Amino acid sequence: MSRNWLTDFKYEDGAWLVKKTGHRVPANRQLANDIFTWLTFYTLAQSWRTWRRLTGHKRPTIAFHPDKPRPWYFIWPVMHASGAKLISDVSKADIVFQFDDTTHADHRVPQTKPGARLVNFGCNDISKSNVAEAFAVAAGYSLKVDPRTHDGPMVEKSEKNACHDGRIIEGPMEPIEDKTYQCLVDNEIEGGLVEDLRCCIVGGEPTLVFRKRRPIGRRFLNENAEVIIDEPRKCYTADELDVIRRFSAEIGLEWGGVDVLRDRSSGRIFIVDANKTDMGPPVALNLGDKLKATRRMARAFVTSFAPKRSA
Repeated sequence: MSRNWLTDFKYEDGAWLVKKTGHRVPANRQLANDIFTWLTFYTLAQSWRTWRRLTGHKRPTIAFHPDKPRPWYFIWPVMHASGAKLISDVSKADIVFQFDDTTHADHRVPQTKPGARLVNFGCNDISKSNVAEAFAVAAGYSLKVDPRTHDGPMVEKSEKNACHDGRIIEGPMEPIEDKTYQCLVDNEIEGGLVEDLRCCIVGGEPTLVFRKRRPIGRRFLNENAEVIIDEPRKCYTADELDVIRRFSAEIGLEWGGVDVLRDRSSGRIFIVDANKTDMGPPVALNLGDKLKATRRMARAFVTSFAPKRSA
């Protein structure tokens, strides 16, 4: 894998532009701190990769199409913790991932060897509108609202992945092109914080939850004040876990993360976002739990995608 990761970014007007997605990351002290924190985890994750090489561990081979993940994507440390060996030749890999962090993708399945495990090739649309439609099918109630008729507060977001540009506005109003409109979910908890229940999906199954908390005034930003690792069965009811499974099947998500909010007044959950190339573990999670989360995901990875192998 190429080490020239900086080619993915372009610096302009005081921010780093992610070339493929168009997402802008402010170049400030917080970014520098996040990079340092991530590098600590990266260094330890590298030890898994080195150990596998030294011990000659028998492992499944894995290839990505059309792109390869950079080390800040969650699949990267999980891949190495599980013992999977990254190769470039898709036609020879035991496991083939569709890896493309754009909102819409339309990739034909490349030539693969007989019996290869294909992952996420059915997940080609993670726009906010498609997420809302899939959630309505899975849950039987809606997240989406019509801004022309909705009377009261609602959330306006970009359709694109990873923009973090949500804002609360009042309806009714005329919709803006390339924006989507959702009901305002009251996910406030004690201490003036809001909580997102990021559910990690492996093989279509809820596997791990990150309780991501931030000040209510920064509810739409990816800047967590606290992150706690948890188990799906402790965060959701059995029926809610089935909703998450049905949602994942509806959008073809076999690996990735879904953002789940629990409404304080109704108690209902709402899936507001899906990401098939999620980054992680979250920067605000302590180092010990980062490693624990990665190992847990690695075990699920082997069980789901390479059941004849041992982690």
